[in-house]
Amino acid sequence: MNEHKPFVHIVKRTDIKWWKAWIIRLVSVIAALIVCAAIIYAIVKLNPLKVYASMWSGAFGTKRRSWVTVRDTMMLLCIGVGLAPAFKMRFWNIGAEGQILIGGVATAACMIFLGNLMPTWLLLIVMLASSIIAGAVWGIIPALFKARWNTNETLFTLMMNYVAIQLTSFFVSLWEHPAGSNSVGIINQSGKEGWFPALLGNQYTLNVVIVGILTLGMFVYLRYSKHGYEIAIVGESERTARYAGINVKRVILRTMCLSGAICGVSGFIAVAGSSHTISTATAGGRGFTAIIVAWLAKFNTFVMILISLLLVFLEAGAGQIASDYNLNEYAGKIIIGIILFFILGSEFFINYRLVFRRKESAR
Repeated sequence: MNEHKPFVHIVKRTDIKWWKAWIIRLVSVIAALIVCAAIIYAIVKLNPLKVYASMWSGAFGTKRRSWVTVRDTMMLLCIGVGLAPAFKMRFWNIGAEGQILIGGVATAACMIFLGNLMPTWLLLIVMLASSIIAGAVWGIIPALFKARWNTNETLFTLMMNYVAIQLTSFFVSLWEHPAGSNSVGIINQSGKEGWFPALLGNQYTLNVVIVGILTLGMFVYLRYSKHGYEIAIVGESERTARYAGINVKRVILRTMCLSGAICGVSGFIAVAGSSHTISTATAGGRGFTAIIVAWLAKFNTFVMILISLLLVFLEAGAGQIASDYNLNEYAGKIIIGIILFFILGSEFFINYRLVFRRKESAR
């Protein structure tokens, strides 16, 4: 009796060339655009090409829009860079939102209380140091519990987000201006103490410089340093790491301290280099979006640049579609969801291949 074989089965790829992987991703994006075009025409009877042109206009239609896109890309990229070492270690840091908020609160406190006491260049250094320390502390707390009692880091870091939100709400009510507004307002609006200075004629140039340094530094750190090697080994197997003489607890603490610190810097950039205020909306959900950035890039910080830009472009384009064609925000989000679904789905075909059953020749 012949054994029944399935028509198709899934086989894990042992290796795939980088250019083949990028071809699969490109094909997935093209397929997503085709599906989106069909849905757009079927639902609202609009020319898909005009809709895509509207998306481009929303992100790059004017010089100001282009720089806002760059600003938001740098913010998302910075958070992704912060998550990269933790995720490579298989420490699921879902607490970036809280680390951003705590870094932002520390930055805002320096702007409010030290704005008139020191020159802007020194104030910026103090603000940066404060955000790093605040974010590192917020990151190391769940790491301590993980290293000592093996707690679930996913739940722990997620709960830390809610604590950070409540702390931010407390400080917003404490610093509210004007009284009764339930908001801090624009901090130091008249003198701009603690604001990023304009470089090369643009107010967001320093955002690019800071995040660019972090992106390059993290790439070198993970790829070529001893610490990066230890992170990779711990991520593969803690038992193997211990056998190799690596102090796993120390690696967990050090890596989460670094991850939290960089997410804290994101809060510094958000407050001092963008909104110039602090609120519970400062993180804006980007701590969760950055998880997609880090994971799709496989912790390669240079690849994160492209993915961050794509996600910000889609978000800006969705808003422009709603504005140009008098649609609600969900129409644009449908397009974003479809494109992300295809991009995430492409990772399956990069890591696995489908093998179909062949007809046996007659004997």
